[in-house]
Amino acid sequence: MGSKNSNHPQWRFARNSWNQLSTSKKRATRITFLGGLILLLFLSSCGTKKVVTREPSEPKKEKTISSPKAPPKTNFERIQNYISTYNSIAVSEMEEYGIPASITLAQGILESSMGSGRLAKEGNNHFGIKCHKNWKGKRIYHDDDRKGECFRVYKNPIQSFRDHSLFLTERSRYAFLFDFKPNEYKAWAKGLKKAGYATDPKYPQKLISLIERFELDQYDNQKTKRIKRNKETAVSQVHTVRKGDTLYSLAKKYNISVSRIIQENKIKDNTIYLGQELAIPNSLK
Repeated sequence: MGSKNSNHPQWRFARNSWNQLSTSKKRATRITFLGGLILLLFLSSCGTKKVVTREPSEPKKEKTISSPKAPPKTNFERIQNYISTYNSIAVSEMEEYGIPASITLAQGILESSMGSGRLAKEGNNHFGIKCHKNWKGKRIYHDDDRKGECFRVYKNPIQSFRDHSLFLTERSRYAFLFDFKPNEYKAWAKGLKKAGYATDPKYPQKLISLIERFELDQYDNQKTKRIKRNKETAVSQVHTVRKGDTLYSLAKKYNISVSRIIQENKIKDNTIYLGQELAIPNSLK
């Protein structure tokens, strides 16, 4: 009976209708589910997306590092460099001792090989001044007229320039040079050779050539105090001021007057300081 009822046309229709309805519902459910899923994904993607507004970044500032100046290559450049470095010292020595700045510079250029010679580099000796008997400072040995000759060593080039001035002023054989005016560089150049400063017979011409080629005589056109140098006013030595030194104690030590020390070194307010180098004039006795 049950089987008959199930095969009844009405039952078959009802069953087919139910199956179709179930299938339609399933399809609708799937479509709804898929549609919801797509909508959910779309909304989630829209919700998480952030709009970032970036301000245009400033261009990076580049630092320009200037490369160190290349050392002078030609002799002309080396000489120009030497002059620009030491001309003020030469002028200062001229004002103090009356030696033409042009002569000092020309001698320095020639004797020190433009500042690149061994004596200048290792000993700060720019004028080829030898030790001699009275030198108590450091020494350097170098081949010159003879092998292994003794030359003076200085702490710095300034001391070398000062010793050059003292070397000329403290020796009587150079005294006649100070009869010339500071702008008479030709007479000075010839006089240095005559007094025996150098053995090179062309020494005066070399000095004059340097002075005229590089116009070193322009540094002689300074107002200078003429300082007459002779045996009585020549400097005998240089004293480095130590702790406890006073003008009075130095005058007593070297048997000269305080006023002569002051005058020779242009001391102001009667004040001396530690480490100061004082030119000590010869005693009059």
